[in-house]
Amino acid sequence: MKYLTLLYLFILSESCSAIKIEKDIKQIKAPFDGNRFNNIEPFKDKGFLSLLKWRITRNGADWKDVSNQQFYKPEYQRSKELKLTLIGHSTVLIQINNINILTDPHYSKRSSIVTWAGPKRIIEPAIKISDLPPIDLVLISHNHYDHLDIPTLKLLNAKFSPKILVGLGNKGLLESNGIKNVIEMDWWDKFLFNGISISFTPVQHWSARGLFDKRKTLWGGFLVEADKKIFFAGDTGYGKVFKMINQKYGEIDIGLIPIGAYEPRWFMKDSHVNPEEAVKIFLDLKLKHGFGIHFGTFKELTDEPIDKPIKDLSQALLKYNINKNNFIAPVFGKAYSYK
Repeated sequence: MKYLTLLYLFILSESCSAIKIEKDIKQIKAPFDGNRFNNIEPFKDKGFLSLLKWRITRNGADWKDVSNQQFYKPEYQRSKELKLTLIGHSTVLIQINNINILTDPHYSKRSSIVTWAGPKRIIEPAIKISDLPPIDLVLISHNHYDHLDIPTLKLLNAKFSPKILVGLGNKGLLESNGIKNVIEMDWWDKFLFNGISISFTPVQHWSARGLFDKRKTLWGGFLVEADKKIFFAGDTGYGKVFKMINQKYGEIDIGLIPIGAYEPRWFMKDSHVNPEEAVKIFLDLKLKHGFGIHFGTFKELTDEPIDKPIKDLSQALLKYNINKNNFIAPVFGKAYSYK
């Protein structure tokens, strides 16, 4: 297994390609030195040796594959009222104002550059791709393989031809794979679509498809402003950025906040919140509702047991005196309505 890990890391080191930033450098709002993007707060990258140390010496919990999984079909092809469905990991179907949005869609067996190695999902997407309603918009938070999955985007492009919103520098990757209707966004940019607006916001994270292209494309979260205001954090560490978002956009109805993939803390803390930090984001954004994402799907992306995010979230809500119904860890495939 260790030799397979080394081979996989070598493949990652060969996976970088030229990246083009279409926006004039002088007009870029995100911190950018002409070569790499940065976070708003000081952020220390974990280098190759740290990654190698974790992958080889890790003592991750044993997750069992999910058997007798239940699959769901959306009750409505479109909905005026807000409905949220966690399909798996960070893939959420957002239905509002009769518009269908998918976040970080991932339907592949692995989160990987190859099909034979890399983190394998232990549970299938809870809505089969053939059962998805028409998808109008796709929101891509960043280019890590568990969030930007080229095979899935190819399928969605062929079936629905949705508008795909990405951070700066990611458009070329998609277009080189025949994926159309790609819109690049800088932090604080706004995109209008059929009466709703989608803003690209900072979060605390990083980007890379290989070992040598770290932070060369932009990462972020999305704020959807329709009949409800919905924030999708994508993947993030904790920082002052969430108070900044609240100051700019005001109170938000619901936040899609990661609650998993946070151990070991020495490796994960800067870029992955744990459930207590997720609750702090809930408070900083002054959310009415929290909706947990980024858990229970890829055991190789974290060391915590599969049920620990849900247990830790419950304890954090109790600690901060928040009603457990106001921040949930949703059942995969079940639609939740917010009036």
